[in-house]
Amino acid sequence: DNAREAYFLGSRFIPTQDEIEECYRCFGELGVEEFMWDWEGKFVDEAVIDRLFSQYFDYFKKHELGKDLFLTFRVPNIWIESSHKLPRAFMNLLSAEKAAKTYGLHSPPLFEVILPMTTSADQLIYLQRTFSKISKATQDIFFNMKSDLDLVDVIPLFEEFEIITDCQSILTKYVRFLESEFRVKPRYMRVFTARSDTAVNGGFLPAKLAVKMAIHLYNDFGRREGIEMYPWVGGGCLPFRGGINPENIGPAIDEYRGVSTLTVQSAFRYDYGLDEVKRAIERMNAEIPANRDSWVSFSDDEIRTLKDFCAAAARLYRPTVEAIADTINVVAGKLPSHRERVQHVGLFGYSRGIGEVKLPRAIKFTGALYSLGVPPELIGSGDALKLADEKGILDLIIKACPYLKEDFIHAGHYLNRDNLDILAEKNPAFKEIRRNLEHIEKFLNIEIGPKESHHHIHKGLTSIIYYRLKLEEDFSDEALKAAEIRKSLG
Repeated sequence: DNAREAYFLGSRFIPTQDEIEECYRCFGELGVEEFMWDWEGKFVDEAVIDRLFSQYFDYFKKHELGKDLFLTFRVPNIWIESSHKLPRAFMNLLSAEKAAKTYGLHSPPLFEVILPMTTSADQLIYLQRTFSKISKATQDIFFNMKSDLDLVDVIPLFEEFEIITDCQSILTKYVRFLESEFRVKPRYMRVFTARSDTAVNGGFLPAKLAVKMAIHLYNDFGRREGIEMYPWVGGGCLPFRGGINPENIGPAIDEYRGVSTLTVQSAFRYDYGLDEVKRAIERMNAEIPANRDSWVSFSDDEIRTLKDFCAAAARLYRPTVEAIADTINVVAGKLPSHRERVQHVGLFGYSRGIGEVKLPRAIKFTGALYSLGVPPELIGSGDALKLADEKGILDLIIKACPYLKEDFIHAGHYLNRDNLDILAEKNPAFKEIRRNLEHIEKFLNIEIGPKESHHHIHKGLTSIIYYRLKLEEDFSDEALKAAEIRKSLG
């Protein structure tokens, strides 16, 4: 999601072969403690461990993987994309263990995998059984490949609102499986919640609330089961995708209290000054652990109320997105890709869809709307706040989301009301967005719009983008310049 060049490369696009250096620099220069190696939907350098150990041996001798620093695989979800990469990822874990022993380093260096788009305990169970079989078969076939990894720590990544709120039943079934089949109960568990795709699926406000409920539900589950829980939230820099950026780092740390891990995606690392990035990551490493036991908790009645509200709010959001999908897709097609991705199919966001329409991934979805000067945070949010007020739960929403005003003000700096008015004349769905904007200003008592000079420059660029779009002319340069101003592609 970076708009500017990666500081170590001099290029916005980061090829697969340069991700090894990117990983090292995240550890060695930025102070990142964990790097997610993504096998999901993209090309990947499968020699990652050998390359890291051979190219940066002195560094990893002092800062050992699996002990001081962590490399975590996000494996393919074989129920959505091709399964041929999963066995390669599992074999990579096992061969990494052998490589670490060969180099005289801590072993095993890798012991966790993330399953994206988790929807059931059966998927987690399948991965665990499959890894166990592959581990045993590898030891049977290769005499010198005995592994200490009988099991792999499977981290579910929940991305759909309905699944997030059902997380306890999924986790319970998975723990019972581990107890019955492997005679082990986890001492701790990591559970990953997606902030970006949840917003694309159901809207800005349901996504914020889903994460807050998830943190409560994970920790409540842990207390009942006697398992230490280490929640993880993945999000981007703009409010719609999480608001995790160096300029907003204090509120972000406070917003996500109760988690143990927050992501620092490409825009966080490359669209802000290097010193500012390092200071923000240092602060995260210090303060996130201190906040782990102070999450916002809810009563059972409040959880039920929030679940019902989020479902209703998502219904207010989705028809508008369906109605403007064609416009989103056209603009998204002009935004650059900065990683080597393979074609994806499946859930709303990997060729995602609401109803009968298909939409781009979260980064380009967000970037397309910001490029038009219509931040996606506005879609459905005003009606959702009006609904909360009518139900008498606005105070509960503010309790759960204490930085809601600041989020809308931030997003609103990149609003182009002129574009929104013109689009509203052509498509009633944009008229709905304009009405939602008015409700947001009313119920939160704020004024939304550009304030600083660079906000007005962004507005000018989005006007050019709109008129070039109307003339069917290329506007990719203006879209990238606008992204640089807001410090994130999407």
